[in-house]
Amino acid sequence: MKIGILGVQGAVAEHCISVKLAFSELGIDGIVISVRSIRDLKDLDGLIIPGGESSTISRLIDALELRDNIITLAKDGFPIMGTCAGSILLADEGDFSVERSDTKLLGLMEMTVRRNAFGRQRESFEYTIDIEGIADNFPGVLIRAPAIENCRGDCKAIAYIDDYIVAAKQNNLTALTFHPELTKDTRIHQYFIKEIADKN
Repeated sequence: MKIGILGVQGAVAEHCISVKLAFSELGIDGIVISVRSIRDLKDLDGLIIPGGESSTISRLIDALELRDNIITLAKDGFPIMGTCAGSILLADEGDFSVERSDTKLLGLMEMTVRRNAFGRQRESFEYTIDIEGIADNFPGVLIRAPAIENCRGDCKAIAYIDDYIVAAKQNNLTALTFHPELTKDTRIHQYFIKEIADKN
């Protein structure tokens, strides 16, 4: 199995470590690569779009001519998981905070997102999250975290913090507004790997 981490900006190394550990814990022979070119997308079984700065990642996706290829893969049923900024990019709609940042969304999930919904860097925190169908009591790390304001159509909310949606699922796409790669808990990465294995 071969999983790519979009390697243009953000928590790339941390996701690589988490995927490798999840492979080991599941007893699966897999490799992880950093995706920075169209060539890197070939022969992948799944892609993770990491947290970072959503507007920067958006610009670099375009600069590297990756946008259309990622959209095509997603629409063909290719498994993609976005965390924090990655969840923003997966959305088809952003509120005023997203529009103001000039972030160009991928438009793949039927949901509306809001940047920095829980406050700025100094308001970062950890919260135990129950994620339907994935993990209970997961140690969620929220750093300048976005929130999902609503889910529409085939997009379903699968986790909340109070009234905020912090995870959503739409067919082959998973959006998490927190950072699973910043914990030692690999259940989310294991879920993603199992989803790919089941698909294949």
